[in-house]
Amino acid sequence: MTQAAPNPSEATQKQPDLQNSEQQVNQSQNSPKKFNPRLVIPLVLVIGAIGYGVWTILPKPAETVLHVSGRLESDETDIGAKTGGRVVAILVREGDAVKKGQVVVEIEDEEVPTQLSGLNAQIESARQEEIQAKEEVSVADSRIREASLNLQQSEGDAVGRIDQAQFTVSATESDLRQAEAQVKQSEAQLQQSKAELKLAQVERDRYAELVKEGAVDQQQFDQKQTTLATSLANVDTAQAKLVASQAGVKASRDRFRAAQGNSVQVQSTGLNPDIRNAQLDAYYLQRTQALAMLAAAQSKVKNAQASRDQIQRRLDSFKVKSPIDGVVQSRPLESGAVVATGKTLLTVLDPNAVYLRCYIPEGDIGKIRVGQVARVFLDSSPNKPFVAHVAQIDTKASFTPENIYFKQDRVKQVFGVKLAIDQPEGFAKSGMPADAEIDLK
Repeated sequence: MTQAAPNPSEATQKQPDLQNSEQQVNQSQNSPKKFNPRLVIPLVLVIGAIGYGVWTILPKPAETVLHVSGRLESDETDIGAKTGGRVVAILVREGDAVKKGQVVVEIEDEEVPTQLSGLNAQIESARQEEIQAKEEVSVADSRIREASLNLQQSEGDAVGRIDQAQFTVSATESDLRQAEAQVKQSEAQLQQSKAELKLAQVERDRYAELVKEGAVDQQQFDQKQTTLATSLANVDTAQAKLVASQAGVKASRDRFRAAQGNSVQVQSTGLNPDIRNAQLDAYYLQRTQALAMLAAAQSKVKNAQASRDQIQRRLDSFKVKSPIDGVVQSRPLESGAVVATGKTLLTVLDPNAVYLRCYIPEGDIGKIRVGQVARVFLDSSPNKPFVAHVAQIDTKASFTPENIYFKQDRVKQVFGVKLAIDQPEGFAKSGMPADAEIDLK
C-alpha cells in the first residue's frame, strides 16, 4: 500500500505556526507577572479591623461644643380688656410696631359716664353735709362760750354781759352761715336727684327696648318705671327743700340783725347760775353730737370718693394700652364687637426677646447648664452668629419632636432648651429655622 506524498504547501504553513508558538512561550516566560487587586482586599480589611480596635481603646478628646438645631420663637403678650364693653376703635393692625403705654384699643360703656356724674353729685352733697357739721360744731363752741359768759354774768360780771351780747351776735351769725350751708346742701341734693333721674330714664329706656326684644320680662320693666317715678319725686322734694332752706336763710339773717341791735342794749340782770350750768352742759352735748355728725359726713365723703375713683379707673381702662414695646402679631376682633372682661384684644410680640427652642438628647443634657454661652447661626447669615446663652432647661424629658432629627435613635427622650439671643437687632425673627453651638467648657 502506497502512501501519498505530503503536500509541500502544507509543510510550509505548519512550520511558521510552530515558530510562532515557540515565540509566545518564550515571551510568557520572559515577561513579569500582572498585579491581581483581589489579593489586597483581605489585607485592607485586616488593617481596618486593627485600626478600629485601637480607636475604641484609646481615650477620645472631650467635646468642646454641642451642635443643636431648632426654630426661633418669641414670648407672646396677650392684651386683654380690663372691663367689658363695646369696642369703639382698634388703632393698630397686624405687623404694626407699638410702644409701651400706647393706646391701641378704645372701649365704651354708655352707663359709666352717667354713674360717674351721679357719684360726683353724691360727693358734693356729702361735702356740704361736712361743711354743715363743721358749722354746727362752731355754733356749739360759740354757745358754750356764750353760756360760760352767761354764767359769769349771773355772778355779777358786767363785762361778761357785754361779751355775752357779742357772742350772741356771733351765734346768730353762725346760724346764718349754717342756713346758707343748708342752701348749698339742698342745691347739691337737687343736682344728685337730677343725676339719678337721668340714670333712671336711661335704664327705663333700655329696659323698654329689652322688653320689645323679649330679653327681660314686663315686671323688670315696671320696676325701672317705678324707679323713674321715684327719682322724679325726689327731684320735686329736693326742689322744695331748696326753697325752704332759702327761707331759713332769710329768717337767720333777721335774727342776726336783731342780735346786733340788742347787743347795744344789754343790761345787767340777775341770772340763776344753775340754769347757766345746765345750758352749758346742753351745749357741750350739742358739740359732741355735731362732732359725730362731722365724722359721719367725712366718712360719707371718703366712701363716695372711693366709689368715684373706682368708676374713674373703669373709665380710664376703656383706653387699652400696650404693656410692652413690640409688634402686633394678631388682631382677632374688629370695631363694634362686644367684649367681656379679660377678652383678648391683641397679641403683641417683643422683637428683642427672641430665643431658639431646641432639643438635646437625654445623654447630653448633663453637659448643659443655665448661663452657658452659645452661638446661633441663621441660614441668611451663617458666618455672623448671634451671641446667646442658655436661659432655660426643661425639668421633664419628652420624646423627640417630629421636626427635629438627631444622629442618635429618634425614639430616645430629649430635653427642651431655650437659648436666649442677647441682641437680636431685628434680624432674628420668630419662626426662622436656625442652628446653634453651645460651649461645653
